[in-house]
Amino acid sequence: MTPDPAAMPDSAHVNDPAQAPDGHRAISAPRLLAVDPLIDDPETRIVVCCGAGGVGKTTTAAALGLRAAERGRKVVVLTIDPARRLAQSMGIDSLDNTPRRVKGIDGNGELHAMMLDMKRTFDEIVEAHADPDRASGILSNPFYQSLSAGFAGTQEYMAMEKLGQLRARDEWDLIVVDTPPSRSALDFLDAPKRLGSFLDGKLIRVLLAPAKVGGRAGMKFLNVGMSMMTGALGKLLGGQLLKDVQTFVAAMDSMFGGFRTRADATYKLLQAPGTAFLVVAAPERDALREAAYFVERLAAEDMPLAGLVLNRVHGSGAAQLSAERALAAAENLDEPRIVDQMDGKAVRNSPDTYDSSDSPEAPATTGVQADSPAPDRTVEHLTARLLRLHAERMRMLSREQRTRDRFTALHPEVAVAEVAALPGDVHDLAGLRNIGDRLATIRPELPTSDD
Repeated sequence: MTPDPAAMPDSAHVNDPAQAPDGHRAISAPRLLAVDPLIDDPETRIVVCCGAGGVGKTTTAAALGLRAAERGRKVVVLTIDPARRLAQSMGIDSLDNTPRRVKGIDGNGELHAMMLDMKRTFDEIVEAHADPDRASGILSNPFYQSLSAGFAGTQEYMAMEKLGQLRARDEWDLIVVDTPPSRSALDFLDAPKRLGSFLDGKLIRVLLAPAKVGGRAGMKFLNVGMSMMTGALGKLLGGQLLKDVQTFVAAMDSMFGGFRTRADATYKLLQAPGTAFLVVAAPERDALREAAYFVERLAAEDMPLAGLVLNRVHGSGAAQLSAERALAAAENLDEPRIVDQMDGKAVRNSPDTYDSSDSPEAPATTGVQADSPAPDRTVEHLTARLLRLHAERMRMLSREQRTRDRFTALHPEVAVAEVAALPGDVHDLAGLRNIGDRLATIRPELPTSDD
């Protein structure tokens, strides 16, 4: 489900077609995403970065947090990525479930960072919502330990819990969330529904029944109905595991409603006007296909989408020289290597004649010796190679543009911010600051080609 472009205000429509620098007709450029007004707005309290794996979500989230802090806001960045890149880039030895202040921030704001500890968050919930004896029994329960350490969907649900906790504390002006990779990045939207289905499921009701039915009636129910059910489950799961599950369910019964209530409250918080989703992608087919999925899913869930961050976009300082022209020029430079005129005689040369730098031991050939190529021929050979490299880069740029154009045609309502590719990885605050500057730089036009 996507918004109808015809029903949107004029400012939300795509720009008029422009002329691309290589002479090709440019199709409609995407709307431009203004990042600074978004993070400067005091009404913006949560920014969620989602997208496929390996597209730079963690770096984008950290760069946004740093930029917002240096523009005067008190920010906490919550990463769900188990990698340590965020801590390293912020100069922190390690991140855990407690926000840690980042040093070296310019300006009047503050930056804090943390990495979700799924099990610790679950433990905190138990400790906060159960009396000490019951909490101790739950924490030591083998089934609980397995559930809290790696049960499917637990990470996403705990991310919802932690986000709700951070927002409830009202200690930070802005919370920036870095989500898990691939399509599971939106699984935290499904976490409340999945948890509710699990807690309301037949298995849980069956396991809770003996504890809820007291006296002889309860024993009769257990003996007649539960004996068959638990016998079958015991064979399937193992007797000890079944007892652990029953003990866990009985101990957690009073907390199940709280799980649902808090998850539903956080879900509504994600739909509120103070939340903004940023879909992060690379200019690659698979990544933008995932981005389209995220955009459609967010629209279907009534989640407020701020725009698309297109990471690692390549450019060229000589974009006016097309790939075709560069290849033609390279071929013209290579022509003398086929037939040289020497002393009025046509001499056919091997390519090795002028490739001696690549093959030092190449045998001597007719014409110019391999170990002493003519200087002008060497320059022409290097120039031809550079032209071919340029042609490859221009073809890559064209592929990136066509891929972005397909996304833009499918979702013209989505504002886009492009971040130029860097020559290396980001590993410190200066690198994050550079990313933030690039992210906030609005390019006046985003040319596209139709070749």
